[in-house]
Amino acid sequence: MTIITAQSRVTLHFELSLEDGQIIDSNFSKAPASFVFGDGNLLPTFEEVLLGMKVGDEETFILPPEKAFGAHNESNIQRMPRSQFAMDLEEGMVVSFADMSKNELPGVIADIGEKEVVVDFNHPLAGRSLTFRTHIVAIEATA
Repeated sequence: MTIITAQSRVTLHFELSLEDGQIIDSNFSKAPASFVFGDGNLLPTFEEVLLGMKVGDEETFILPPEKAFGAHNESNIQRMPRSQFAMDLEEGMVVSFADMSKNELPGVIADIGEKEVVVDFNHPLAGRSLTFRTHIVAIEATA
């Protein structure tokens, strides 16, 4: 029987939810998704929990923040002059910024003041424990 290894293409149904049960993403009512182990489509810690599973297995894993999207980091919250924004802003809005290397960096508008805007560059799920539920549909060897 084939099991998931670091050399597998995996087809699965999945669901991500928060501690309160709010579903963030799910494909259980849609076609299953496929990924090649290590291709970057899933966080490495999400892949690791799948190792050893076989077709038909259904599991639920609770991933603490450090195994999911990391801890919330206060140094990723920046205050910027309101004058830097030539657009209408709303709290919760995601704005794209360029870093020193011209890479795109999304930030969430956390607070809008008269003179400054607080932008949170943490991943929106940072600091949250996630429940990862999965059903393995198919496994193929890639090597």
